[in-house]
Amino acid sequence: MNKLTLAPTSKMNSPDFIFGVATAAFQIEGAANTRLPNIWDTFCSIKGNISDGSNGDIACDHVNLWQQDLALIASLGVDAYRLSIAWPRVMTKEGTLNQAGVDFYIRLLDQLKTYNIKAFVTLYHWDLPQYLEDQGGWLNRNTAYEFAHYADLISQAFGERVYAYATLNEPFCSAYLGYEAGIHAPGLKGKQYGKKAAHHLLLGHGLAMLALQKNSPKSQNGIVLNFTPAYPASDSKADINAARYADDYFNQWYIKPIFNGCYPDLINTLPKEQQPDILPGDMTIISQKLDYIGVNYYTRAVYQADATHIFKELPPQAPKTDIGWQIYPQAFSQLLTHLHQTYPLPPMYITENGAAMADKLEHGHVHDQNRIDYYQSHLDAVNDAIDIGVDIRGYFAWSLMDNFEWAEGYSKRFGIVYVDYQTQQRTIKASGLAYRNLILQRNQDKK
Repeated sequence: MNKLTLAPTSKMNSPDFIFGVATAAFQIEGAANTRLPNIWDTFCSIKGNISDGSNGDIACDHVNLWQQDLALIASLGVDAYRLSIAWPRVMTKEGTLNQAGVDFYIRLLDQLKTYNIKAFVTLYHWDLPQYLEDQGGWLNRNTAYEFAHYADLISQAFGERVYAYATLNEPFCSAYLGYEAGIHAPGLKGKQYGKKAAHHLLLGHGLAMLALQKNSPKSQNGIVLNFTPAYPASDSKADINAARYADDYFNQWYIKPIFNGCYPDLINTLPKEQQPDILPGDMTIISQKLDYIGVNYYTRAVYQADATHIFKELPPQAPKTDIGWQIYPQAFSQLLTHLHQTYPLPPMYITENGAAMADKLEHGHVHDQNRIDYYQSHLDAVNDAIDIGVDIRGYFAWSLMDNFEWAEGYSKRFGIVYVDYQTQQRTIKASGLAYRNLILQRNQDKK
């Protein structure tokens, strides 16, 4: 099956349902010399941090090729484009706007409007200015206020050009991968750091929401969280408890404060040095009312009890993507349903979903049937959740194009568009054509 289909009765066939593509600034923009250094520039410069030794200096050269890239997006027929703003491109060390950087995004947003494509703008997709990291980064409470200041200025500058804002993308990755596991920038390792960084990220989210509500009340304002559902390795009570603990540690830690105004109970079991520094009023700021929540899903994880570390994650089972993640779409619908039943959610967007595959460009074509199959099974999973009553308003394919895949460098390809990094030639893959045709079919059916 080389095309994507939706069930005839699916609400995803509605003209109101949004189909989009997504990118992030550091992964595609390049033009590193026209902005301030960020933590990923520094992280990439340290040997061994990036699997192929690469960096984001050029990436997909989007800063120079943005017009052709937006024409490419328009050719896919999508309703929306999710992009992120590079904080170090639009702000100076003095805390004022860098007008050249702001103008780049204003031109881009205005061009999207001419294509009638809705702009979903993420304010923070991991590229913290290095000068703020030098002051402690997300371990420094002041960074939350610096982020709110940036959100305040940039949302004023953009006016009414933005359909939806996300404060943060995947604070789990910033906090855990960056400040606890050390496999993402800034590369700190230590359990004493992770939850402190997470709290300041969430505080920054809440403060930024206040700025967005003031400056951009007509846009949809929310946050994007990623989830890797936790499954027990067996029916044993020990494994079930291990999976529950992992779920609280990795997943619920980031959503519970936003909707329930508190962290999971496991906070009380953490040693004092691992607990975040929560000041009076913090949880009220964090639990600001949202217009929507963005959910990113790729895979699940399986856990078993472990005497030393409470839980142990087992190696992913087949079938797997090229990055080694298990393909398990049923966890997607179960996740969406569980979130719907557990929290008083606003409307939801699937802000990222996709797969890295070992793509080959042959005679000008990329036949990525495996990615088409991945998308089909996960669109079906979203449809199943909608049928159960989950209020899902849109779906974004990750990613528009192959790009700098963080610690994997350029060795893993998630795009529905193939990028030849030597020539910067873009080629729409079979999956991109299938996604375009799905949207075209939906548009024809609604006429």
